Amino acid sequence: MATKTIPSICPFCGTGCGIGLRTRDGQVVGVEPIKNHPISKGRLCSKGWSTAFGVGPKHRITTPLIREGKSFREASWDEALDLIHEQFSSYLDSHGPQAVGMVSCARATNEDNYAIQKFGRAVLKTNNIDHCARICHSPSVAGLSRTLGEGAMTNSIGDIEKADVVVIFGCDPTESHCIIGSEMIRAKERGAMLVVVDPRQTRLAKLADVHLQLKLGTNVALINGLLNIIFDRGWEDREFLDARCEQEDLLRKQVSQYTPKKVSEITGVPVDQLIQAARIYSKARAAFLAYGMGVTQYATGTNNVMSISNLALVCGQVGKSGAGINPLRGQNNVQGACDMGALPGVYPGYQNANDPAVQKKFSEAWGTSVANKPGMTSLGMLESAMQGQFMGMMVFGEDPVVTDPDQNQVEKALRKLDFLVVVEMVMTETAKFADVILPAASFAEKDGTFSNCERRVQRIRKAVEPMGQCKTDWQMMGLLAEKFGIGGMDWNAAEEVFDELVGLTPIYSEMSYPRLAENHGLQWPCTREKPQGSRVLHRKEFPIGKAQLIPLNWLPPAENPDADFPFYLTTIRLHFHYGCGSMTRKSPILERETPKGVLFMNLQDGANMGLYNHAPVSVSSRRGYLETRVVLIEELPQGLVSMPYHFNDTPSNQLTNDVQDPITKMPELKACAVKVTALPAGVEPRSIQVIKLENLAAEEAASGVVA
Repeated sequence: MATKTIPSICPFCGTGCGIGLRTRDGQVVGVEPIKNHPISKGRLCSKGWSTAFGVGPKHRITTPLIREGKSFREASWDEALDLIHEQFSSYLDSHGPQAVGMVSCARATNEDNYAIQKFGRAVLKTNNIDHCARICHSPSVAGLSRTLGEGAMTNSIGDIEKADVVVIFGCDPTESHCIIGSEMIRAKERGAMLVVVDPRQTRLAKLADVHLQLKLGTNVALINGLLNIIFDRGWEDREFLDARCEQEDLLRKQVSQYTPKKVSEITGVPVDQLIQAARIYSKARAAFLAYGMGVTQYATGTNNVMSISNLALVCGQVGKSGAGINPLRGQNNVQGACDMGALPGVYPGYQNANDPAVQKKFSEAWGTSVANKPGMTSLGMLESAMQGQFMGMMVFGEDPVVTDPDQNQVEKALRKLDFLVVVEMVMTETAKFADVILPAASFAEKDGTFSNCERRVQRIRKAVEPMGQCKTDWQMMGLLAEKFGIGGMDWNAAEEVFDELVGLTPIYSEMSYPRLAENHGLQWPCTREKPQGSRVLHRKEFPIGKAQLIPLNWLPPAENPDADFPFYLTTIRLHFHYGCGSMTRKSPILERETPKGVLFMNLQDGANMGLYNHAPVSVSSRRGYLETRVVLIEELPQGLVSMPYHFNDTPSNQLTNDVQDPITKMPELKACAVKVTALPAGVEPRSIQVIKLENLAAEEAASGVVA
């Protein structure tokens, strides 16, 4: 059979690169870049090139599974859906809508996410709906909404080439968003100034004109110090501040306390570097500022984001080409999942879920009553389960056992649940806790749309038929709604779902499948006033009128090193892997490059402990313990170690702190205190699964229980 190529969008990070899926004999056998794609321009990163492995038949779940004892048996769709209906109905009857909830999926399509939140609100009558944006960029949504009126990337990826200054805050796009990282390198080669703010000496930091190597968790202090310098020297954009911003006096008063000397003591950044960075950014014609989870994943994450907004506004770097405030979203459709209302506080298009008028709008559109009580976050649902007040949960394509903080606490909460449904492609660590597993179609097996980090909504197209009995999430929700006796979800095609959501989502209102196909997607807001979409937000005005300058005070991380736990640990991403590894670890090519999780440590720290490269070590925190191998590098400062979170056998979230940002409930994944101990030479580090089994056997032996 001849090979066909179907145009689609890469399913990994939030860049939104164009790929062609090569198919033969009903399978995806390879990929190719789309040469004229406006973002990727004929390029793909290592993960994109390995897409076929991620959606291939290896380890795929292709039929519904129901738990029997410690194992699963195959079941029909009717049996599985009947069981879900029966269980959730009983919890609704006995405990009400607050006892059930949904965790949607940042890798699924907009159509899937729309259907999931609609099912939650219209069928289960609950706003307990969330997804993994909670633990990546929820502070971006909250912080930028407060300061600018919208919580998304203000500019476009293509604006990097228009900038004369590029600033990267708390991320390494050459690892996590490789095409964006390459655009930044190209900008530097063309003559743009490059400023990197990161505790690590990343690839881009090595190329930077200025690398502000701040201490972990000192973002607000650093930015207040830059603002102090800018105001003191008159480098602010006076015209922009007068015309478009409020509360300048309050901000000036706050940052006056953050003298260069004081900020240097807090952050570890020399005063002359602070002055140099302040001059470069404030004097730029157009400064493209991008940031990642080194900004958001703190208990002060929302304050960190608002602080960055303060800096950009004071220097007039918002509302023009080549500039802006640009959060780099981690997963392929995390922007879309937020757009679709897969969050407890908003309906599609960020319409307030707690506003009676919004509830009335959706109740009338859907022909049924909707949820009328505030919803819980994903972490809030787990906390409620620990208290015995939350009974039933559905998890779509997420693996919180691997990706959420304090893995042991997550597992305890899942065990406390009465009933867990997991919708998945493969048997993840979370799926192992399920009572029912429903087989999910991959992105290559369905039509739909993804929204990338620059707000570009793009088409994906079915390249092959779903494997076995796999279905799309919107199909599952339609079938399950029918069991509950609720109509209006019996769509026949993804385009029908999209047309419905467009009619209810003002920022998408001028979009359609044909228009998306014509334009390589459209960037929201795409409205009657802006039918071609919006490359740049806030050119003339902000949705809230004038932008808000928010005075902020610096607070240190919630947990700091001490005699018992002398190192800071921060979590990172690796170039060759993605998320929980459920797709990239199926690729022999990517596994060859990075087959195991490791601990990165400063060379001198390693020498002080008598460690050698790849020595076996244990790492422990106040919450957990794991074993791995150490890699000694120069790129980390002394006292800081780092671990990737992609590996279920060496999960960094055994260790991380679940203390939360009070505004968004973002956990502090980027900073906790750990102890590193050398294991005997020649000892093979044990996986977390082996450690837990051995601990359980030891506990049973001590109590006289026979395993």
